[in-house]
Amino acid sequence: MTQPHLLSSAHHSSAAKRGRVFTIGRVCLLFLTINLTNILSSLLCFLGWALKSKTSFSRNSPVFLLGKCYHFKAEDDESVTEACYDASDEDSVTGNAEAFRKDFASRVWLTYREELPPLPSSPLTSDCGWGCMLRAGQMMLAQALTLHFLGRDWTWSEAMSLQPLDAETWTATAARRLVASLEASLQGSPGASDQASPPTHRAHARGSAEEADAHLKEMYHRTLVSWFGDSPSAELGLHRLVGTGLTMGKQAGDWYGPAVVAHILKKAVEEAMDPGLAGVTAYVSQDCTVYSADVIDSHEAPRAGPSSAEGPASPQSERPVSASLPPDGRAVIILIPVRLGGEKTNPDYFNLAKSILSLEYCIGIIGGKPKQACYFVGFQDDSLIYMDPHYCQSFVDVSTSDFPLQSYHCPSPKKMPFSKMDPSCTIGFYSKSAQDYERISQELSKVLQPSTKEKYPAFTFMQGHGRDYDLSAGLTPEKREWPFIRDPRRTVTTTGDFVLL
Repeated sequence: MTQPHLLSSAHHSSAAKRGRVFTIGRVCLLFLTINLTNILSSLLCFLGWALKSKTSFSRNSPVFLLGKCYHFKAEDDESVTEACYDASDEDSVTGNAEAFRKDFASRVWLTYREELPPLPSSPLTSDCGWGCMLRAGQMMLAQALTLHFLGRDWTWSEAMSLQPLDAETWTATAARRLVASLEASLQGSPGASDQASPPTHRAHARGSAEEADAHLKEMYHRTLVSWFGDSPSAELGLHRLVGTGLTMGKQAGDWYGPAVVAHILKKAVEEAMDPGLAGVTAYVSQDCTVYSADVIDSHEAPRAGPSSAEGPASPQSERPVSASLPPDGRAVIILIPVRLGGEKTNPDYFNLAKSILSLEYCIGIIGGKPKQACYFVGFQDDSLIYMDPHYCQSFVDVSTSDFPLQSYHCPSPKKMPFSKMDPSCTIGFYSKSAQDYERISQELSKVLQPSTKEKYPAFTFMQGHGRDYDLSAGLTPEKREWPFIRDPRRTVTTTGDFVLL
């Protein structure tokens, strides 16, 4: 019979060995973490996904963000001429920089995702490397819905708590997540990444109209984000957009141009079944022309399906009330695919882009660099401010009532010189009513007046219906993308001729 002290000795010896193995394992994992961080940083740079920790802004020039103007210079600040924006650097900027930071971080940010349910007609479970234009289009559409349900002055209450997203912290986080998973398997326990954070229960006081309004807007915010979830059931999610793209000859994994994405967004909005989206539709211009009668018809035409009197269907049991809309009317998201030059963007269009981004009903521009899409939301001097979809984040289940919102908001803007902007882009506007459209078309017509250097405006407004002038009937959106067929009223050349400055 084995003696008890021998059993105890064997047990301690075995435990000591396991302890040594675990310690060695942790040392190896620490080494792996350091190397993975370096490898991921190098890989991101190679792929063109390098992340900058700070973006420089001049203190002496105003900053425009989707129609809002911000000044970083303090009244008594005459010496410093440049500031660096960093979400964690409270004293780096002055003036109303904090308001700019909160406004920017409140915009909905849609990026690459991994670990998704398989995309339509494809085994792909991620859009990394090819879905950036679809994500940019989603962001522009999200801004239109934010204007529709929340208004331009709305900001997210937690926007200022977002952590800065830079190369060092982002790659280190990715490395730690992988290492945590490996360490969990070594220990035989659930990984840190698998442990769901406890839901935050916030008591919503109903004692005042202001608190009730804040609660309602947070419901709209969460519901709006859920429409862009990465699942087949999400009304405006990647799966729906890819499925719509299949009807236009685009497969998951293909690269999508800004004009094709405009048509995909239009169809996705029109086919959405959620009652909250019944009060919104979309219009895509034809051949750089917005036909006013078609837009007004879109405003007034009743939409089949659930009544537009209902607001967005909330993931929670409560239902928000509707956004204010004229009776029997709909808001229209106006999407205008344009080309602002030949091989490169013509500098004569820079001021036009600035004027457009200075308007509060502008929902931004989707475009970017060649084969690298982004969402332009503002400018300072001769640089565009944009939101970058080139971050691969993990899948988030938006079907739960308390899904985390942090990964859908970006704390750090990026800047790019106008000169690097690809000439192919789609410009977006939000029109609340037919009366609103009349004002928008008049204001934009003045902005679009060609200068002495220009032969043609980037796009035009015309009375009547598009069918009265349609020269491209029967062509698919993909075939019509470039070159545009120009309206004979604006050219004296053949219908196939596309004149660039």
